[in-house]
Amino acid sequence: MKDSKHIVTVSKFLSLILRHSPATIKLKLDDNGWADIDELLAGAASHGKPFNRKLLEQVVADNDKKRFTISDDGKRIRANQGHSVKGVDLELPPVTPPEVLYHGTASRFAASIRDKGLIPGSRHHVHLSADSATAVNVGQRHGVPVVLAVQARALHEQGQPFYLSANGVWLTGPVDKRFIAFP
Repeated sequence: MKDSKHIVTVSKFLSLILRHSPATIKLKLDDNGWADIDELLAGAASHGKPFNRKLLEQVVADNDKKRFTISDDGKRIRANQGHSVKGVDLELPPVTPPEVLYHGTASRFAASIRDKGLIPGSRHHVHLSADSATAVNVGQRHGVPVVLAVQARALHEQGQPFYLSANGVWLTGPVDKRFIAFP
């Protein structure tokens, strides 16, 4: 179906622009990751990726991962997490995590994680899930999935902050391998 394919295309485009590369369409994010919707639509159109406000709202509402949020006044949009753009602070308050959180990855990365722990890479945070089923889905995107159990509460008690994004993804800094249980 062409409409659903276009929705996926716009969603991927928004992820690229709002999380990683706003300069691609000469868009500026504020310190908290917000972009002006009118500027986003104009920038997308001028770079050969036109879509309208109605489609944008549909992408935000229907995204299964709830990756994006439109501001209460309806004028701005931002990605809920996953930024690699420097200087973006989502202003999330620190939250006490549950005892265990999960990280889904591809099996080919397990040896490196066993050696180095979980690192954010180009992103600001390590992403964790509250349930193993979600972690399996995340891991499947990159190959044969492996689900790692992170002793989040113990890590938190060592002083590491955790945050909960608007779409339910847990965020934290690097996770030392001592706090990771491998299957």
